[in-house]
Amino acid sequence: MAMIDRALASNATPETLERLLALQERWEASQARKAFDEAMAAAKAEIPVIAKNRTVDFTSAKGRTHYRHEDLAEIARTVNPILSKHGLSYRFRTSSVANEPVSVTCIVSHRLGYFEENTLTGPRDDSGNKNSLQQVGSTLTYLQRMTLKAALGLAAAEDDDGRRGGTDDAGNISEEQAATIRALIEETGTDIQHFCELMKVESVPELAASQYDRVIKSLEAKKRRVA
Repeated sequence: MAMIDRALASNATPETLERLLALQERWEASQARKAFDEAMAAAKAEIPVIAKNRTVDFTSAKGRTHYRHEDLAEIARTVNPILSKHGLSYRFRTSSVANEPVSVTCIVSHRLGYFEENTLTGPRDDSGNKNSLQQVGSTLTYLQRMTLKAALGLAAAEDDDGRRGGTDDAGNISEEQAATIRALIEETGTDIQHFCELMKVESVPELAASQYDRVIKSLEAKKRRVA
């Protein structure tokens, strides 16, 4: 700004002023990015592991689905005060065109103006007896939760308030990994109940993270055989 003031005082040419203004804008953008990175690092250092406060348990033609997860309200309750403290905020942009997948973009912004976006797209949730609007709403909520977690790098674990210093045995696969396994189970015509019995779990999300690679390799081999 001092250079611009001196240029104005010395009747600099419009071209010179334009170059100085462009330099100023680049400097401000760089400072905003730096402030964003510093704020995100500070916030992530304070955000605790999110407690899984919801249980999904239903039986369909594909078998029983049973797992725990953290809902959007629990995530917001945990992260909002910390993000606000460091000048950060988030919002969602959604897209739901008829007969097309639902898309959600999470936008995390800093008070100096810099922001970053994270987008996920998914099909309408036709599980249970949802009508068309409920299918869209369920997918929107899920994608909002997942884009926010991805944007902030959040971790989730079982609520261990009653463990009193016990070891954390929450070594299960992630929801994304569970979705990948379910897709392969469906593609290969595998009976999900028989699969869970063989793996000694009640549902796919209860698989141990250490089992994931072996399960994927087995299902992909079966997929090649039935192709």
